[in-house]
Amino acid sequence: MKLVRTGRERGIATIRMDSPTNRNVLSARLVAELRETLAGHGEDDTVRAVVLTHTGNTFCAGADLGAPPDPEAFVALMRQIVTLPKPVVARVDGHVRAGGLGLLAACDISAAGPASTFALTESRLGLAPAVISMPLLPRTDPRAAARYYLTGERFDAAEAARISLVTIAAEDVDKALVPVLDGLRRASPQGLAASKELVTATVRESFDQYAEDLIARSAALFASEAREGMTAFLERRDPAWAL
Repeated sequence: MKLVRTGRERGIATIRMDSPTNRNVLSARLVAELRETLAGHGEDDTVRAVVLTHTGNTFCAGADLGAPPDPEAFVALMRQIVTLPKPVVARVDGHVRAGGLGLLAACDISAAGPASTFALTESRLGLAPAVISMPLLPRTDPRAAARYYLTGERFDAAEAARISLVTIAAEDVDKALVPVLDGLRRASPQGLAASKELVTATVRESFDQYAEDLIARSAALFASEAREGMTAFLERRDPAWAL
């Protein structure tokens, strides 16, 4: 059974993460299916833009802690979203945690509904938002990033919009996306690709400059005291360092 479902309407391709039983965690399989689907849409001249969304009450709960994906593959997925010659629009009406925020930040435009909540929970597990920093930090308010990186606090869609993590916070996320998708349909493929190159320049530079170091840093963290944090999470208990 595939973890990704697709659809199409008037040039807008939809990619729906469809693994609600495990909250759409970033498993090796989900990452691979997303990369394959995105590649196909990137080469399809009938696709003007891509909407990335989810089934269930969670957009993405972050890495599969039982079997985390290869950091290089996840970095390749985020880079693929950033460099795809078509705009990628995130439609979120559910929870987003840890690595899911990297997936969200890689998208060009994003809209979050009232059921959306966000948290960078890595520090509580003995980890850090390492590889997801490449799309997150260039696009998010730096003072807010410092707060949420360090504390792991949960925040809502309005706060996500205030700190520029998402583009739009709305009571009706689908209604909010109508003018966005209409605008993308009216734009030329060449105009969209060239404009996307301009607005993603800083993010692409971040990948080029930091990817190798952050992949190594992420791997080192997963192999360290984070084992206690991940074990405690899976066992639904506080880690040994909690006060």
